[in-house]
Amino acid sequence: MDAWIDTVTQWLIEWGYGGLFLSALLAGSIIPFSSELVMIALIKLGLNPAGCVLAAALGNTVGGMTCYYMGHLGKIEWIERYFKVKREKVERMQHFLQGKGALMAFFAFLPFVGEAIAIALGFMRSNITLTTIAMFTGKLLRYLAILLAMQGVITLI
Repeated sequence: MDAWIDTVTQWLIEWGYGGLFLSALLAGSIIPFSSELVMIALIKLGLNPAGCVLAAALGNTVGGMTCYYMGHLGKIEWIERYFKVKREKVERMQHFLQGKGALMAFFAFLPFVGEAIAIALGFMRSNITLTTIAMFTGKLLRYLAILLAMQGVITLI
């Protein structure tokens, strides 16, 4: 399995910005994937850091919105089967998000709960424009923080 993941990662790196967008899309949905590694590799290969951050943030937002739309469809059976997110987790997240609104999509970048936030916002029919903007902002800042941390480490070496 590790060899397959390495092969896919290498293929995505070869595709440049498009590969980074796709890896971030996969990572933003419920599929476990490390778009951060692809972004770091592409920056080290000489691609524009700002372009990489933008491609990653856009792809991750599109991936996160797939979770939103699954919630919007309202089929908890599909979410449990295909996304492997338990009904209780979605219900707890809905209860937590009640009254907080679409701006909570900002936190969809968080590991383990980000997908549940997006799914719950879809169930709640939160404003799609605000949800998308808030989600993109959170994911953009996350990738920017990764870039800044990477550059700090590179400068220290």
